[in-house]
Amino acid sequence: MKRPIIEIDEEKCNGCGQCVLDCAEGALAVIDGKARLISEVFCDGLGACLNCPQGALTLTTREAPDFDEAAALAAKAQRETPNSPDRPAPMTPPAGGCPGSAARVLRPLSGNAAVPAAPEVLVELPTWPIQLRLVPPQAPFLDGAHLLLAAHCAGFALPNLHKDWLAGRVPLIACPKLEDNTVLLEKLTAILRTGRIAGLTVLRMSVPCCGGLERLAGQALEAAACDLPLEIHVARLS
Repeated sequence: MKRPIIEIDEEKCNGCGQCVLDCAEGALAVIDGKARLISEVFCDGLGACLNCPQGALTLTTREAPDFDEAAALAAKAQRETPNSPDRPAPMTPPAGGCPGSAARVLRPLSGNAAVPAAPEVLVELPTWPIQLRLVPPQAPFLDGAHLLLAAHCAGFALPNLHKDWLAGRVPLIACPKLEDNTVLLEKLTAILRTGRIAGLTVLRMSVPCCGGLERLAGQALEAAACDLPLEIHVARLS
């Protein structure tokens, strides 16, 4: 049958991987530095992946097998299974450890004489580290914590981030476009599996690639068999 399906211009594609992040069905992969359609039956033809910076992806209508959602999601789950030969190799941290990654609870920056006084701006970072991939699942500050999983860009886009979002929450930041999503999923799943988390809120930007943060949270809750309610908030760019 004829139906919409993705088409990739390999000359334009630079392998950035944004389309892979935007495709919830896992129909795309970066192979040998280029985006590839893994299987035609995995592509739903809706075009969620069309936000390509290079304009390398388009929708075309041609003869193609029917979209098989069950097969697409099963294949995606298989690729994300530990020890799967199709699973992307995780990024390994540098040997030796980094003193800056040690888990700690921080005192308010307002008590630091090196920070100029600005009464109208409350800056209070409650815990460290905040990069998701660096947070130890057994960090003491995670006991009974309500997690705020925020996009890297949120702090720059939301001037009142500290006042409006950090109160009562432990911040974790991640970028599904620029980081290894396999590593992020493993870490968040491990944190949720401890059973010490009280809540999970995702704060993402309105750009399509940031949807990966929302999917990451959902996948981690499922993988951890965790029934915490998931709150999603989108900071919209005008």
